[in-house]
Amino acid sequence: MTLTAGIDIGTNSVKSVLFRIEEGSIEWIAKHSSRIRKRDPNQLAAEDYRWLLKKTDTDPDEVAYVATTGEGENVEFRTGHFYSMTTHARGASFLAPDARSLLDIGALHGRAVSIDERGKVLAYKMTSQCASGTGQFLENIARYLGVAQEEVGTLSLQADDPETVSSICAVLAETDVINMVSRGISSQNILKGIHLSMAGRLIKLLKAIKVRDSTVLVTGGLARDEGLCRALQEQASDQKLAVQIRTHTDSIFAGAIGAAIWGEFRYRKLNQAEASPLAA
Repeated sequence: MTLTAGIDIGTNSVKSVLFRIEEGSIEWIAKHSSRIRKRDPNQLAAEDYRWLLKKTDTDPDEVAYVATTGEGENVEFRTGHFYSMTTHARGASFLAPDARSLLDIGALHGRAVSIDERGKVLAYKMTSQCASGTGQFLENIARYLGVAQEEVGTLSLQADDPETVSSICAVLAETDVINMVSRGISSQNILKGIHLSMAGRLIKLLKAIKVRDSTVLVTGGLARDEGLCRALQEQASDQKLAVQIRTHTDSIFAGAIGAAIWGEFRYRKLNQAEASPLAA
């Protein structure tokens, strides 16, 4: 039996998980997430990790591997670090075993990833950091509209005449929104229009890596935005892409989950490598 931890430091939050893995049996035993706000993310990661250990009555020495991902390279107590695309892919496979692709939508970029049944990355395509298809762009718009981030999805679903944003550049798109407000367009229709514009670009990423007839799991910070997930399915239909867009209540933990699982794999391989000369 091996205990492993996964810590995913993003732009806005820290996600931490603790797993028990034994002979192919994977048990998720604890999770925690915290908004970074103005705090030191590495210090916050340490606090959250201590919270996991206390909650599960686990001694630090019992944890075989602490794996970080995202911006977690500087976490002092980590055992190893994994690239976020590979961890999100493995985490998506754990949360939705039938998924063969994912849309990871974070604060600074969105990416479409094709995976196999084991969660291995086969192909990927990303938006540019300045594109109006990221979480940071949506957060800026919500702030301008005076809307809490948690309300964005619900308001979007109430739209009756969405106004789409044509600009790919985030700065120009924000100018479009200012013009919409001056014309009296409701927040609901502005947000739904933004969701449709974002979704259209993300669906094009899926088409670029030739995803079809697949379950697509949404991961990342915007996985909880039900308005965006609805817009993704609508845009998939409009662009004649036969996919089923899904989210999961724990989609935001995909990166941390993948890190913990990959951490156990690396720990096992290192132990095998160390034991083989003795066995010989």
